[in-house]
Amino acid sequence: MSDLRYGYIQEVHVRFLRRATAALTVFLLVIGTGSAQKQGGTLRVYHRDSPASMSIYEETTLSTSMPMMGVFNNVVVFDPSQEQNRLDNIIPDLAESWSVSENAKDMTFKLRSGVKWHDGKPFTANDVKCSWDLLLGKGQEKLRVNARETWWTNLNEVTADNQYQATFHLKRPQPSFLALLASGFSPVYPCHVSPSEMRQHPVGTGPFKVIEFNPNQSIKVGRNSDYWKSGRPYLDGIDYTIIPNRSTAMLAFAAGQFDLTFPYEITIAMLKDLRSQMPQAVCEITPMNVSMNLSIGQKPPFDNIQVRRAIAMSLDRKAFIDILGDGQGDIGTALLPAPEGQWAMLKEAMEKLPGYDPDVRKSRAEAQSIMRPLGYGPDNRINLKITTRNLPDFRDPASIAADQLKNIWFDSEVEAVETANFLPKLMRSDFVVALTAIGSGLDDPDQNFYENYICESKRNYTRYCNRQVDKLIDQQSMEIDAKKRHELVWEIDQRIQEDVARPILYYMRKATCWSPDVHGLKLQVNSIYNGWRMEDVWLNR
Repeated sequence: MSDLRYGYIQEVHVRFLRRATAALTVFLLVIGTGSAQKQGGTLRVYHRDSPASMSIYEETTLSTSMPMMGVFNNVVVFDPSQEQNRLDNIIPDLAESWSVSENAKDMTFKLRSGVKWHDGKPFTANDVKCSWDLLLGKGQEKLRVNARETWWTNLNEVTADNQYQATFHLKRPQPSFLALLASGFSPVYPCHVSPSEMRQHPVGTGPFKVIEFNPNQSIKVGRNSDYWKSGRPYLDGIDYTIIPNRSTAMLAFAAGQFDLTFPYEITIAMLKDLRSQMPQAVCEITPMNVSMNLSIGQKPPFDNIQVRRAIAMSLDRKAFIDILGDGQGDIGTALLPAPEGQWAMLKEAMEKLPGYDPDVRKSRAEAQSIMRPLGYGPDNRINLKITTRNLPDFRDPASIAADQLKNIWFDSEVEAVETANFLPKLMRSDFVVALTAIGSGLDDPDQNFYENYICESKRNYTRYCNRQVDKLIDQQSMEIDAKKRHELVWEIDQRIQEDVARPILYYMRKATCWSPDVHGLKLQVNSIYNGWRMEDVWLNR
């Protein structure tokens, strides 16, 4: 790759950061000049569905992490006042400071003293050790599902050096490891509370305590009066009412029954309707680090790469965006598209991949020319079940995909699975083709590649396995030089797309809306899984 090409990437990010405050701001302070933060009041939020549990470690969905992030703290976090979640924007949380050894394999954190768990027990370095023993499968108790097990592939162990110091011992240098610790998916759990208890009534050190979790009804959290940050949170509590029907939830919000919509849930078409009903609502359209994709299993005929390639080439990605997002959305590969994404493949390289040619008619003709020699055609069609999650964000694109696959003689039906059963079904690879969402907790190749594409990952639902790609993933993970790492990342991304195990359909842009009474709300553009602690939010009513 030429220096000019890498310079283009740097220029894109500079331009993004310059205009982020105006157009794609991550830190949105909704407050009138001279207003002061108020204590008290309960924030009312509608929730889109009923999570299987309240354990962030064991669940993959925003349905759990959004209401539960405020219950916990991390060792470190991304600075919410910055425009992007980047390695140079990580600040202490339960840690006061940290240092890295000369060989870059040991990260030592000096921890805060005087922090208490919600049940009054003291937080110590042993809790940090217990948390990662649990995630590494080394503890006496085990997680039912370890949703992000491969994040910690390079972690050897965590030691509690003394009461307020913990060290993470890596097998090899990993420049992005700190970013994994900063994700909202990586809170510290208490040693003295079992994983089973954490599923229903988790105990944390965060600004809010869990009051109750009633499946299919509500989730309630209340103010932690002993929170170690003086004066936080401002709210007395947050009530989440579970309303699976999106239209019902929107009508209730417009009628003033809720202060905040479920985050990143409002489509562009819905937003237009809402603004006509509730013009005073404050709404923000946000690019999301979530890609909808077709996970293609290994059952015949899909074990044939030619069939998978024909599927990719029959897709009209722009049509998904036009139909579902009123033209607002992004076409991308495995990593978040630019300018928000720091690792996005260049457009001219992307358009050379199977199914990314802007000339959809040409691609579909080539797809048919692949399928005919394999014996398929108008008189020999394939019956297909597309498995997906029983939410509009999943059902709607699954229906569009089913219609598009008719071009290569697939007759498809959509199988909608409830949220609590969807992840277990995927992890068992109990599907032929599934429409899924890759909701990346970080804009970083280590998180995305290790979680979704290496051979051993349980989140690699298709059981895609390319050992050469695995080696390249390890190589990029160790690379310190940013330019060289970009080159490796793009090579990996290209190989993944050419192998067509999980063709990416599109990246969503969705809206979040709130009442003008809500202040201090922060939105993020390059990760939806790191910014919902809500400790700085207050109500003016």
